[in-house]
Amino acid sequence: MTVPDKTSQISKVKGVGPSVAETLKQLGIESLDDLFCYFPYRYDNYEVQDLEKTDIGDHVTVQGKVQSEPVLSFYAKKRSRLAVRILTGRSLITVTAFNRPYLKKKLNLGDEVTVTGKWDRNRAEITATEFHCGIQNFTEQIAPVYPVKDGMTVKRLRGIVRQAFNQFPDKIQETLPQNIMREYRLMGRKDAIREIHFPTGRDALKQARRRLVYEEFLNYELKMQSYKQIKRNSNGGTQIDIRMETIRSFIRALPFPLTRAQERVVNEILADMASGFSMNRLLQGDVGSGKTVVAAIALYAAVTAGFQGALMAPTEILAEQHADSLQKLFEPFSVSIALLTGNVHGKERRLLLEELQEGHIDILVGTHALIQDDVLFSRLGLVVTDEQHRFGVEQRRRLRVKGKDPDVLYMTATPIPRTLALSVFGDMDVSTIDELPGGRKLIRTYWVRHEMMDRVIRFIEKELRQGRQAYVVCPLIEESEQLDVQNALDMHAEMVRKLPGFRVGLMHGKLSNEEKTEVMNGFKERSIQVLVSTTVIEVGVNVPNATLMVINDADRFGLSQLHQLRGRVGRGEHQSYCILIADARSETSRERMRLMTETTDGFRLSTFDLQLRGPGDFFGKKQSGLPAFKLADMVHDYRTLAAARDDASKLVKNPRFWKDETYFLLRRPLIEAGILDHAFLD
Repeated sequence: MTVPDKTSQISKVKGVGPSVAETLKQLGIESLDDLFCYFPYRYDNYEVQDLEKTDIGDHVTVQGKVQSEPVLSFYAKKRSRLAVRILTGRSLITVTAFNRPYLKKKLNLGDEVTVTGKWDRNRAEITATEFHCGIQNFTEQIAPVYPVKDGMTVKRLRGIVRQAFNQFPDKIQETLPQNIMREYRLMGRKDAIREIHFPTGRDALKQARRRLVYEEFLNYELKMQSYKQIKRNSNGGTQIDIRMETIRSFIRALPFPLTRAQERVVNEILADMASGFSMNRLLQGDVGSGKTVVAAIALYAAVTAGFQGALMAPTEILAEQHADSLQKLFEPFSVSIALLTGNVHGKERRLLLEELQEGHIDILVGTHALIQDDVLFSRLGLVVTDEQHRFGVEQRRRLRVKGKDPDVLYMTATPIPRTLALSVFGDMDVSTIDELPGGRKLIRTYWVRHEMMDRVIRFIEKELRQGRQAYVVCPLIEESEQLDVQNALDMHAEMVRKLPGFRVGLMHGKLSNEEKTEVMNGFKERSIQVLVSTTVIEVGVNVPNATLMVINDADRFGLSQLHQLRGRVGRGEHQSYCILIADARSETSRERMRLMTETTDGFRLSTFDLQLRGPGDFFGKKQSGLPAFKLADMVHDYRTLAAARDDASKLVKNPRFWKDETYFLLRRPLIEAGILDHAFLD
């Protein structure tokens, strides 16, 4: 079999000398394979188009006649802006050209022009990247644009890629087996790569991208599925004797019935714990869906089978709240709960660690303090990590290794579509709570401008006079010269001044742990009626009497974060409200505010947030281990991702995949990644 040559030096391409080779190296291009797979990040479209059939943000080329005198204005040290109206087809549009003042003298009423640029349908405006007087005919109608650095131009790189194709047409080998190619009617790899670099038309480019996106996803999913398969085959894990009647008694004693979704995920988790393989499961659910109760049932199953449990939370406030909740749930069942945070030290800490090591503590709840070296368990069987994305890979690993192959349950209130979750959290199984407990009132959400702040304060006062409480959240602690946004210190002073007769508390990250606990306890006990805070209260804080969440400069936050903050209210019997204060000057900001007022569905919001921010920013590359895909997009290409994941799962379970020469080029990346040598990912 001919194997793709990943070592062929780029200097073999005619015209690539030592200096050009060094410049290409700065772009990550050292071999022919690197060059062929250095894909354009966008295309300049020189096909003359009908604007009535294009979308906002599309890069377009149009031809038309000048309909107005060009208007030239200057700003910021000789920078200029020229605006002119042209008629193209049946559309009268504005063309804006920056730093081309010479066009003013060249353009006359009735002149024909050809313009290429970014089209904004809402404003009927093109921001020109190219402006030609007269009718222009382009030799390349769809031209690739590559990311380049100093010493290399897009035009030069196009020439190098073309020369490489002409010299080495046979260096690109097919990697996919024919049965997969036929099933999805995929373009051959050589044709797809050529089309990506030198498009012959929109449809062909679309098919080329579809082929290469599938290939990227399949290679990624093969790594994930192989790791999962090999790990399961090689890992005995901890087999927990699930005592179902005892667990049913505990569930019957809960102050509320489980939802169908909770029952489903409880069964999935208990089946994992009883299997003898180490559970590695993600439990995702919207704010208020009841993840903590599910975790409590799993912890009870471990304890009644003679094991210990650990629950790690990202903040002391949340850890204390979890410990308090578990104490109440387990009080009739003689389960011993302990809390370990940075506030526990000296003799108290020493005695706690002794009891833990001797097995007298059943469940240890805490923060990062749980992963310190001197925290030793007697028989750790289940590890629960809440808000898992707040912890790095190494922190999660350090807690897991405190037991002998314990079961691991990760929880997150940032829900995402199941297919994406299965892929992003590769080696994990995913359980989803996709319904809320019955009887909960929807939180009414409103978006207002800053000038309406006095009306907002009157509404806060109205809620307070009815005995309720309110959160007021700000993005910053102190005033910033760089950012013109409301800060918590100023807002606290304003609330104290405008709400006389009510006690206003202040919470932010610079307070000591003791100060934070004192403020939070005051709010829980209702001695503080208004809590002005930064996002330190984003996760897990539970005060049922709080019915109003006011978020200042809401356009500074992501959708998922806004949804988390909103979830701090709506936890009691009274109607709750969320007020977003934002001027929201950009189209994206306005869309986010509109969505927040329209839906309380965390899955819908997080999907939209993913589309805006991309999966890398959304999950955090450090925490999720997301790969840097060259073409594929996990959000927009999720159907292809789902197909690749199913195919990869079938392949790794098929003995032919590991032996047959047909699949060698698919196995090769697994060998290079060390997965077959048990060099496991985390």
